[in-house]
Amino acid sequence: MNNEKVVILCGGKGTRLQEETEFRPKPLVPIGEMPILFHIMKTYSNYGFNKFILCLGYKGQMINDFFSENKQIQGENWDIIFADTGVESQTGSRIKQIEKHIDSDIFLATYGDGISNINITGLFNFHKKQNTIGTLSAVHPHSKYGLIKEGKNHIVENFVEKPVLYDYINGGFFVFKKEFFDYLSKDESCILEREALSNLVSKKQLSMYKHEDFWHCMDTYKDYLELNEMWRNKNTPWKVW
Repeated sequence: MNNEKVVILCGGKGTRLQEETEFRPKPLVPIGEMPILFHIMKTYSNYGFNKFILCLGYKGQMINDFFSENKQIQGENWDIIFADTGVESQTGSRIKQIEKHIDSDIFLATYGDGISNINITGLFNFHKKQNTIGTLSAVHPHSKYGLIKEGKNHIVENFVEKPVLYDYINGGFFVFKKEFFDYLSKDESCILEREALSNLVSKKQLSMYKHEDFWHCMDTYKDYLELNEMWRNKNTPWKVW
C-alpha cells in the first residue's frame, strides 16, 4: 500500500446536476447501486492508494454518514479523513485547508465527479520522472454534438455521434509536490485552476500526462443518464478493479 494520500474534492454544490444534487451532494450521485465517489476511490485503491482525504462542503454530513452506515464500504481497506472545508469554499481553498493532513512529499488529488480507466501508477511515476511541482492528466473530451460528414456534391455521407475531439482538456487527476500548498490560499475564493495551476504554468512547473483512453465526468443530468445506461449495459471501461 502506498503512503501518499489522495485528496478528493467533494464540496461543490453541483448546480448543473440539480435534478440529483438538490437532495444529496454530487459525489453521492449513483452509478448503478453505488455513488460515483465509490467508483473513484476504487480506481485509486486498485493501484494501492488507500488513504483518502475527502474535502467536504455542501451536504457533507451525508457523505460522512454514507461511509459509516454502508457495510460494503466498511469492507474496504480504506483510511479516510473527512475534512469540513466549508460550503462556499472554492477548489483551491479546499485543498489548502487540508495541508496539515499531508505528511509525505507528494500527494494526489482529483474531483468527486470524474471517472476514468487512467493508470494511476503510470501517472504517479510520470510525475516523479518529470520532477515538476504539479502534473495533471490530459484527456480527449467528447463533442456535445453529433458531427456531419460531407461526401461528394455536398451530400451528407453520415452522422458521427459525439466524436472524441482531437484537443486535450484537464481530466482532473493530479499529482503534486507538497510545495504546491505555497501556491494556494485558505481564502474561500481561491480557485485551483485559475490561480494555482496558472502560476505553475507561468513557472513551467506543470506537467501533462496524456491519457488516451476512457474518461467521463458527471457534470450534467445528461451525463448521469449516460453513465447509468453504460452501467446497465455492462459497458464499464472505468471499472478496473
